[in-house]
Amino acid sequence: MLNEVADGVWVRQSGWVWSNTTVIRADHGLVVVDPGIEGAELDALADDLDRLGEPVVAGFCTHPHWDHLLWHPRFGDVPRYATAACAQVAGEVRERAQAMAAETAEDVPLDLVALLTPLPSGGGPIPGEVVEHDAHAVGHAAVLLADRGVLLAGDMLSDVLIPLLDPRRTGQQEAYEAALDRLDKAAEHVDVLVPGHGAVARNDEIAARFAVDRAYLEALRRGEEPADERWGKRR
Repeated sequence: MLNEVADGVWVRQSGWVWSNTTVIRADHGLVVVDPGIEGAELDALADDLDRLGEPVVAGFCTHPHWDHLLWHPRFGDVPRYATAACAQVAGEVRERAQAMAAETAEDVPLDLVALLTPLPSGGGPIPGEVVEHDAHAVGHAAVLLADRGVLLAGDMLSDVLIPLLDPRRTGQQEAYEAALDRLDKAAEHVDVLVPGHGAVARNDEIAARFAVDRAYLEALRRGEEPADERWGKRR
């Protein structure tokens, strides 16, 4: 079920790794961010969207990992936007993403996986500011809805996942720290933070999310094993 976390911003959580779908009311309809995960959950999300009584005008993908590349025909044949870098990588890994979706999730429309369009200048129908960085995945993006006091963080700032650095790329720790700095600045006047996985954070909980991720990275920098009990550490 969609839960309204701010004016015109709804979140629905999947049973798979506490994945969050966000729906944003934009000027001419709804924008669906990172829908997932199981086919039955996508069907239920489509029912929720029908109840809102507004058309879906676009999708948005925060980064090119398979669980963020899903779609459903009931959402409509609309553009699914991402940063240019994310859209490029999604096209390159599409077959692998389809295979992972088939292996991990039931009844996912595989023909709709990873069909992304680079976000036009000015953001197109995506309300707010898209904050692009290279932590966790190439072309990763957060969405700042400053007028509603909401930051959609993608796969950052979770209460259930540790900072997941990409082992295939060098300089990931520095990239992650730089991304946290950018998101921290974006979150200065935010009351609600929606991570890609885990619980929505509010008010003072937001600063705590930044603090625990920074502590994790600092422990890595010292060459220590981070004392962090979040689920992602055991993946």
